[in-house]
Amino acid sequence: MPLTVEIDRSSPVPLYFQLAQAIESAIRDGELAPGDRFENELALAKRLALSRPTTRRAIQELVDKGLLVRKRGVGTQVVQNPVHRRVELTSLFDDLARAGQQPSTQLLDYRVGPPDEEVARELSIAADCEVVSIQRLRCANGEPLAVMVNHLPAEIAPAPDELESSGLYQSLRARGVHIRLARQRIGAKAATRAEARLLDEKPNAPLLTMARTAFDDSGTAVEFGTHCYRASRYYFDTTLVDR
Repeated sequence: MPLTVEIDRSSPVPLYFQLAQAIESAIRDGELAPGDRFENELALAKRLALSRPTTRRAIQELVDKGLLVRKRGVGTQVVQNPVHRRVELTSLFDDLARAGQQPSTQLLDYRVGPPDEEVARELSIAADCEVVSIQRLRCANGEPLAVMVNHLPAEIAPAPDELESSGLYQSLRARGVHIRLARQRIGAKAATRAEARLLDEKPNAPLLTMARTAFDDSGTAVEFGTHCYRASRYYFDTTLVDR
């Protein structure tokens, strides 16, 4: 069925933006599902009595946001909604599960040994202490989303099999370790060849990054992680308050 769109021509809001917002709402509400073919640009413009440049600009807005994709010989299709994550003290696994995104994890590496200088500093431990270093690929609905590297003191680290069936913070809670505070840095980088292969992106594609040091009830550092996320499928959300 053609998408129902109401355009207010008396509004100061640009027509292309009204159309883009209506399409985006339909995608986020599930009216348009991942994989659905989107209406032909020319047909949509004619049906809504809009100019073709207006319609093209609206569609391009959604392509730029990662909600639509143009495929040669196929046309325009709806893709997976990007994962919307508030900047809060939660784990990605828990956030995906709450959002109904069906998280899954592939354990790429699990090593026990002495920390490097950065890890020792972030965890405030001696250089001769043992830490477990973990690398995982996190997927949402079967689609790769993030490459995550985490370092923990060996005495509280989950076993390898736990890390593919549950989230890291969930496993820590089961051990009586509760995360109460974290220091976090958000940034960006270009994907390495290895990261691009894992995330199904091109080398040098933009990635969001997060480095986090987490502390338990007593103020002890219990985890240091560095994660990178597909910028086309993931974004952070913050609320700013004027004080």
